[in-house]
Amino acid sequence: MANAQISPYEKDNAITVSYQELMDYYRLLDTKYVQMQLLEYGQTDIGKPLNLIVLSADKIFDPAQIRKQNKRIILINNGIHPGEPEGIDASMILVRDLLEKNSIPKNVVICIIPIYNVDGMLNRGQSRVNQNGPESYGFRGNYQNLDLNRDFIKADSRNSRVFQMIFNTWQPEVFIDNHTSNGADYQYIMTLIAPQKDKLNPVLSEYLSSRMLPDLYKKMKSSNFEMTPYVNNIEETPDSGITGFLETPRYSTGYAALHNTIGFMPETHMLKSYPQRVEGTYKFMEHVIEIVKRDADLIATNKQKADADVRAQVSFPLQWTLDDRSFSLFRFKGYMAKYKTSEVSGIQRLYYDRNEPYEKDIRIFDHYIPLDLIKKPFAYIIPQSWQKVIDLMLLNNVQIQRLVSDMEIDSEMYYIEDYKTVNKPFEGHYLHSQVKLRTEMQSVKYYEGDYIIYTDQVKNRYIVETLEPQGVDSFFAWNFFDSVLGQKEHFSDYVFEDEAARLLKQDPELMVRLEEEKKINPELLQSPSAQLDWVYRNSKHYERTHMRYPVGRLISPAKIELN
Repeated sequence: MANAQISPYEKDNAITVSYQELMDYYRLLDTKYVQMQLLEYGQTDIGKPLNLIVLSADKIFDPAQIRKQNKRIILINNGIHPGEPEGIDASMILVRDLLEKNSIPKNVVICIIPIYNVDGMLNRGQSRVNQNGPESYGFRGNYQNLDLNRDFIKADSRNSRVFQMIFNTWQPEVFIDNHTSNGADYQYIMTLIAPQKDKLNPVLSEYLSSRMLPDLYKKMKSSNFEMTPYVNNIEETPDSGITGFLETPRYSTGYAALHNTIGFMPETHMLKSYPQRVEGTYKFMEHVIEIVKRDADLIATNKQKADADVRAQVSFPLQWTLDDRSFSLFRFKGYMAKYKTSEVSGIQRLYYDRNEPYEKDIRIFDHYIPLDLIKKPFAYIIPQSWQKVIDLMLLNNVQIQRLVSDMEIDSEMYYIEDYKTVNKPFEGHYLHSQVKLRTEMQSVKYYEGDYIIYTDQVKNRYIVETLEPQGVDSFFAWNFFDSVLGQKEHFSDYVFEDEAARLLKQDPELMVRLEEEKKINPELLQSPSAQLDWVYRNSKHYERTHMRYPVGRLISPAKIELN
């Protein structure tokens, strides 16, 4: 390898590459090797392009043609958090080695995003105070100060929208998103967030649990990078046990699961040396490639079965809860947790004694129970005013049609009865949760150009989990539809008093209902204005669209003219 191209990290293991050095390195490789293409997609929030490296043994770089050739596609993402740069440096070496050694598998195409959060990489400094090197690195937030690993559903950043274009163009069967951990101290260099087995499609989950993961753990151990599941402590230290990480769709691997893609999030341990972390990341990617090469046909078959299952699937869980009674034992290699007096506060503080390593069984709670099962409708109807929703659907290869004329359609409509909202913004949004709904069948007026999405698609998980408002990362949860929560019309008390009295006299049943409501609601009994409001809300004057979720559910086939 005397003539091999050397990366800045290989010249000095204490540093990570700069953005300019990174792109210059890949441009040079691109000019030297016909088995590589450096592609440029749309712009990120900072105005720089999002690039994609494609490695193809037979020099075919068209994703549609690659799928026709029955090849597997792996997508590797680096630098979503640029302060965790191991993947950036390890991928540079991996790409160079695969090209130099002419060892790109013939049945696998490898796609690599060299740096996803370009914005954060350019904001270079030392922000991760708990991390052992490198000397200087990028910042977690992007140019909008967004954590891009919370942006895969709401897509506030251009980075996310371009990533989704790449993901849905190439449609990888396997995805890797390289990270560095925080948290406890222990002996492992590499930890792993694998797809949550209960949430992943059962066909993929069976292969992952019985074959792919065990082999990956064995291969990493044989390379002297023995792994542990991601150390998500139940209490202060790992001795208390750890829980499986629930990667909901806001996260990269949770987003991948919506598309029946097996997504890994390797997390090197922050306190290990930077060279150890880079090498561990290299080995992880290398072993995933080996397994995909070996199991290429099986992975294809599983993906086809999973897609067919999702197309036919009727019920979808929208929430998950950890089963705290079900656990397995894992032989964990940690350090003894101890306490001593803090030199800062004078109060007892936690530390891990590396002079007292231990090996013992700890409990892993990794079984999640599905909640809020929802039966998919025959179709969803989305008014054209909600264009961001439509744009994201199209970006994710959802098949959509449009009405060719104005028409009334019997639809099941949701009314938002209650919800909880965080007290301060999370990633630029006041996230909703614990959504309570009331359903009502209505004849709803739709207009030429409104959109209809039938639920016989391989994208059903993306469709249902974003459009059903109870979903943990639904578009409603991320405030896409907040304008329907505001009432636009109201009344003046002194004017409406006479009208309310007339309505009650004309409708004795309404009067009975009001009296019954007073009996069960003392606050209503004591408040004249509340009683007026009750009459108003139960009259023809009250706006029908207040608190009505605008996406209609078509329960059965209907005669609809579509383009």
